[in-house]
Amino acid sequence: MFKDYYATLVISQNATIAEIKLAYRKQALKWHPDKNQGTDTTEKMKEINEAKLILMDEEAIGRYDIEYSRFKKHQEERQKKQYEQKPKEEETNYQEGYSRKEKDNKQERYSQYEFNDEILKKWMNNAKKQASKNISDMITEFRDSSIIGFGIFFKQAFAAILGAAIIWFIIYIIFTIKS
Repeated sequence: MFKDYYATLVISQNATIAEIKLAYRKQALKWHPDKNQGTDTTEKMKEINEAKLILMDEEAIGRYDIEYSRFKKHQEERQKKQYEQKPKEEETNYQEGYSRKEKDNKQERYSQYEFNDEILKKWMNNAKKQASKNISDMITEFRDSSIIGFGIFFKQAFAAILGAAIIWFIIYIIFTIKS
């Protein structure tokens, strides 16, 4: 299945490498788990990384842009067909008891854009795998650093409490001896 990486990074097709990098950073910050607590952002982060991997590679972006032009043409034709069929579909939906949304979802599944550039498919698949690995590694690093950070915090807290207890014990002994 073809993915619109330009839409993922919210950039135009003629974006420069600098614009792609900037858009990647913006989207990565926007969808970072710290900014979206309670939301599973893993899939969105994978998509953002996948888009960056393809759009930052000169060979990949060359092949991607050729398919992207075909994809956009396909989308325009599909939208034109949907617009032309709209009144008839609404009548059918009413008669069959389907909601418009259900009908659109069904059409979406059957009208996915497929492409034949096997090299690009392979590169996109590799980018998807690499993006998954990058996110997995990031999550592992975050988890490990959190565990290490908590360990250091508790060691320091324990040392501080133990030090305070020893000082209080010494003060207690000094005052007890003086009395």
